[in-house]
Formats: sequence, structure tokens, C-alpha cells
Amino acid sequence: MCWDISLHTDIELAKAIFKTVRDERYDFDYNYVYFENVQAITFPKYPIIYKDKEGSGLGLIEMEWGGLPTYLKDPKEQADRRRNMVNVRSERILEDHKSYWYRLRNQRCLIPVSGTFEHRKVNGWKKKVPYYIGEAGRELFFIPGLYQWHEMVDEHGEIHKVESFGMLTRSANDVMATIHNDGPNKHRMPLFLPEDLEKQWLNDISEEEMLPIFNFEMPSGALEAYPVYTLRGYPERPDGKRRYEPFGWEGLPPLGQDSPQQSLF
Repeated sequence: MCWDISLHTDIELAKAIFKTVRDERYDFDYNYVYFENVQAITFPKYPIIYKDKEGSGLGLIEMEWGGLPTYLKDPKEQADRRRNMVNVRSERILEDHKSYWYRLRNQRCLIPVSGTFEHRKVNGWKKKVPYYIGEAGRELFFIPGLYQWHEMVDEHGEIHKVESFGMLTRSANDVMATIHNDGPNKHRMPLFLPEDLEKQWLNDISEEEMLPIFNFEMPSGALEAYPVYTLRGYPERPDGKRRYEPFGWEGLPPLGQDSPQQSLF
């Protein structure tokens, strides 16, 4: 699954790119150390740009990561199911008109990121190697998603508005297939897009016009990917650098060659 992203770029850049966007954020503490590695499966609050379904334009707002399965009432069952809804398989959105995501197909958003993370398995290594992946030459880019609004009643009878979203994914291109090479959802990647398709995702488009977006495969050469030190844990890097900066793993074989390198001497 595509669960880890990085936002170490100033979010104000998103407002410079989408000049008409309304800033609807609350007083939110943007701790950029925390945002260096955001884990979607913890359902964090995260800034997105959404297309108002009422047609009043674009808004920049914080929503919880992870679609909310409102058809489930048991909190534990809902949380368990929600972990599988942080990602949205783009290929399936239009397949089943009775599906959850099909109903949200016109509630579209963009997720601003500096880059994403994924783990690679190397045969014989105890732990997987984390990689950082970004779009080459872009300080900030946007991954398409779907969002929802929902009202919930707590145990005191008070109504709370829940705003949540999921990130679109697709089958991996060549370079991502060699990184995300293990696990039950291997060979998947976020739906990386060029700038024109990012903006088209927020336009008023038909289902037929969505298909070229879902089918777009980012060329491997348009991505930059390199190993980093660690994810989902906070040990100090021995070199003192930031979480998203490159780290040199001794003996790490090239991508596509998953057996450790052996000395000839």
C-alpha cells in the first residue's frame, strides 16, 4: 500500500500554483519535522485542495486521511476497514456504479506532496530498505484523490462533521515496480500526474474524460528515487540529515537486482 508521504515544502506554494484557491484551514500547527513523513494509516489531518461540488471554486482545507466507511457502525470495525481506504484504486472507480468510490467520483481533490516513500525488499536482508520518490524538477506536486463530508453523532448526542479523503493509486511503472516489490499490494504506486492532468482533475469533467487520467503512467525517467535511512520510527540518522535526504546503504544492489552484491575477492 502507498501509506507514507512527505510534505517538507512550504504549503503556501500550493496557493501560488492555484491562485484562486480559498484558504479554509483552521489554526493548524505545521510541524514540518512531523510532515517529513506522514503515515496515512494513522488518519492524520492533512491539507488538500478540493473542488467544491456546489461549484463555488477551490478550497485549501485540512481533512482526515482515509475514507470513512459510514456504512459500518462498530467503531473498531470501522477503523479496521478504514485502513484499507487510505488508498483508492483508480482502475476500479468507474467499474462498479454501486461502489463507495463511484458515488464520490465528482468529489475530487489534490493532495500536495514533496514526495512519497515506499519500501523495497532485498533478498537476504532482515529489513526492507525505505526509498523516497518524487517528481523530478518539481518542489511540490499533487496526487489526485476523492473526498467526502459526513456528519456523525457522538455518545452525547452532539453532531460532528467529519471530512476525509483517499489517495488514488495505479499499477506501478518500471522503476516503482522494482521498489515496491513485496507485500500483498506490491507493484502499486500513487497516481503521479503531470501538471496539466493535475489541474484537469479539478475541472468539470465527464467519466470519459477521467479515463485518460486514470490510465496515465508516469514515465520512470520523470521520477527521482533513492534510498533513505528509516520510516515509521524515529531513530537519529547517523549522518544527522533530514528524513527525506539520500542515505547510502552499504552493499545495496541496483534496482531490479534484489540479491545482495557479493565481493569477487
